[in-house]
Amino acid sequence: MAGLARVLVHVRCGGAGGPARFGQSVTGAFCPAHEDAAVVSCGLDRGRFLLSDVAFPGSTTALLKRPSFCPAKRLGEQPELALPAELRRRGVAAGVAVLLQTSTSRILLTRRASTLSIFPNVWVPPGGHVEPDEELLDVGLRELEEETGLRLEAGTFSWRMLGLWESIYPPMLSQGLPRRHHIVTYLLLLSTESHEQLEARMCPSKSEVSAYAWLEPPILEAIAATEDGAESLGNGPSTLPATVSITELSNGSSSTTQLPTSTFLNTAPAEGEDMERVSTGTKFALRLWLESLQERGRVQP
Repeated sequence: MAGLARVLVHVRCGGAGGPARFGQSVTGAFCPAHEDAAVVSCGLDRGRFLLSDVAFPGSTTALLKRPSFCPAKRLGEQPELALPAELRRRGVAAGVAVLLQTSTSRILLTRRASTLSIFPNVWVPPGGHVEPDEELLDVGLRELEEETGLRLEAGTFSWRMLGLWESIYPPMLSQGLPRRHHIVTYLLLLSTESHEQLEARMCPSKSEVSAYAWLEPPILEAIAATEDGAESLGNGPSTLPATVSITELSNGSSSTTQLPTSTFLNTAPAEGEDMERVSTGTKFALRLWLESLQERGRVQP
């Protein structure tokens, strides 16, 4: 995230529109209070990232979702928890995250460095803010290269949008009032290269990434089945390996080690400090990815 300028989210619904307000749920502008998802039209429009209930030139239709425990949703239910004026003026920033799928059907996830101010030690795909004059794909490719060292050349990949996620940090009101508010566009990058070929070019940013892993479909399916805020787990694969191979970065060097599979299946704690886990938004994106595989008949039995 080299630049300081940010593209902000604007909302147009029912004929009225304007900048999305920090701490107020963007998803809630398009769905009833008891629901947490809506189909919207979205796209970059005159230096802003526009979400609309009607199509506009250059827009794409996508699913917009928030978690059931979305702090902005809860703030709307508890008006006594008013945000300070300096927070309300921030606006909602647009971001992009990329699921990089290899020709061997693995997905790259990275663990955010412990020194980062938001979501430290959480597993996510590469991603970051949209900067002025950037297209969404350009953002994803830039962040992929900045965080992992991987540069994808034209002709070696295809791509499409998966969906939109409303991300707030801290992720639950029990952990404090919101300090960051984003709408993250998840893109799927389909590489023609294997994870072994891509691994040979990996050069992660030590300031942003503390570990990375090329995860196989059974693990990814199990991760997608764990829903944060749910009372019970979903139906994932019944048999999983006890550990997963990851590459850990420490003291200027990298080494392969084993991480308990259960770490990837952790869910966001309702109270107290966060833990090492896969982010809620990443799980949402993985579910959309798995659905797309099923639609294309590419899921292995």
